[in-house]
Amino acid sequence: MRRYVVAVAGVVAAVGLLSGCGAEILPLVAVRLDGQGRPQAVVRTCGDDLIQGLSLSGAPDEEESGELLSGWNVAGKRRGADAEFPLFSPPAAWHARAVGPQRLVSSYTYELGFGKAEFNYEYTGIVTFRASDLAVLKTAQVWADGRAMSLDEFEELAEDSC
Repeated sequence: MRRYVVAVAGVVAAVGLLSGCGAEILPLVAVRLDGQGRPQAVVRTCGDDLIQGLSLSGAPDEEESGELLSGWNVAGKRRGADAEFPLFSPPAAWHARAVGPQRLVSSYTYELGFGKAEFNYEYTGIVTFRASDLAVLKTAQVWADGRAMSLDEFEELAEDSC
C-alpha cells in the first residue's frame, strides 16, 4: 500500500510542480452498502473533467512492503466518470485490473480514488475506509470525507466542492 501511496503522492507532486500549486483533495468519492449489505462505490467528478488513476487499493496498516494486496486499478484517462457500482466490480468498459481478494478484508485499510488529468484547477477525489466504517452505516448512508452521512449530504458536498 505504501508503494501505491508513494506513486499517488508522486503524481500529485508532479501535477503541483507543473501547475504551480498542489492538487486539492476533494470529497468526490464515497462507499456505501447496498440492500444486501454488499459494498458499493459512488464516484463523482467535477462536470465532464478528464480523470485518471481510478483505483481501489487495500492493505494492512502495518504492511511494510508497500504491496497492494486487494483492489483494482484502471489504466488511461476517461471523461466524466460519475458512476455507482459494486466496489470490487468496476464497470467492464473501464477494463480494471484486479489484484488480490476482491472482497473486504477486515484488517485492511482501503483507498478509493482518482485524479484530474487536466492542467487547470487540479484535484484528487479520495475516500479512505475500513470494513468497520461501513459496518456502522445506516440505510441510505455513505462513508465519505472520513464520516458517515446521507447520500444527499454527500451529493451536496461533492457538488459544492467543485
